[in-house]
Amino acid sequence: MVKVGEHITLDFLGIPKVYTPIFFKELVYKIAKETNVEILNVSQYEFKPFGFTLLALLAESHMSFHTFPEHNIISFDFFTCGKVSPAVALDIIKKEIEHKRVVVRQFARSTVSLYKDINNTPGRKSYYVVNNVLEDFVSKENQHIEILELEEFGKSLFINNDLQVTEKDEHLYSGTMVGLASKKVNSNELEVTDTVTFSGTTNTAVIGGGDGGVVRECISKGFNSIDWFELDSEVVAVCDKHLAKIGNKDNMLVNCIWGDAFKSITFIEDCKYDKIFIDLNDDQHCIDLAIKNIDNLKRILKPDGVIITQVGSQDEKPKQVDKWLDIFSENFVNVEIKEIYIPSFDCNWNFTSAYMKK
Repeated sequence: MVKVGEHITLDFLGIPKVYTPIFFKELVYKIAKETNVEILNVSQYEFKPFGFTLLALLAESHMSFHTFPEHNIISFDFFTCGKVSPAVALDIIKKEIEHKRVVVRQFARSTVSLYKDINNTPGRKSYYVVNNVLEDFVSKENQHIEILELEEFGKSLFINNDLQVTEKDEHLYSGTMVGLASKKVNSNELEVTDTVTFSGTTNTAVIGGGDGGVVRECISKGFNSIDWFELDSEVVAVCDKHLAKIGNKDNMLVNCIWGDAFKSITFIEDCKYDKIFIDLNDDQHCIDLAIKNIDNLKRILKPDGVIITQVGSQDEKPKQVDKWLDIFSENFVNVEIKEIYIPSFDCNWNFTSAYMKK
């Protein structure tokens, strides 16, 4: 990180009176003295019928006042690369200006940026701290792809401003999803028992999951014949470049099938797959795709085969998760849901598995 200075903005609310231009000029000189900055020039302007702006040009940057008498607000900002924090100005101004409340925003000016969480609500805001932007482009499939280096979670993939995976906790997501398929089913009674790896040929389909984490986990579990259906080859390529530890694309067990997965599976023979993983976005569009293509998914799944999908967060979108459960319950048996806390998502994440009806 390269830090070039500190910035503070203050908005004083509930101002009971109008202050003169001389008052503000004297005030900036008082602040400059206390913060040990040099004023090079002061420029000011009075608006008609009311309002006033003052800008002090500093050797170390600037400070300014702007008044809004119609709203009883006085705004102040102070950016400096000096040795004294501009926050010192707060205590000075609070003693000089009558007010009911003050809104304080203070931040470093540096190479570090804040990336807004797409799941923010009007009353709750959270951000990812970004140390570096490694990739930022729109793919041929019209997806906005970013690889950001996050302070807490390392290299991370964002698609259309939504966090998909981080190198720090991806294993929790992919490991949990594939773990749901690491079970053995009694074909007579559809009893499910835990197991770890598989011998013989295990035909597997992975739909989506461009980061490659689910594919990697499938290989580690002994699933030795994998068709990977992925829409956007540029997602795979950029993850292979920056998140190579996550994926395992260059494995002879993996057959990459590019393009629209649900169109591609129409050409797959009946009852091919022992396991199908659906790793798409957690939104209504993907639910609609699943409903539209459910007959094809059932057609290519073997009797007693298992289908697994990520269904989003019960904490954040309970109706969406319930909708996925309804779809699975209507079309499969032995429906199971599992959740795990994903730190980078800051919530529990849910995965659902089910088996083909006999």
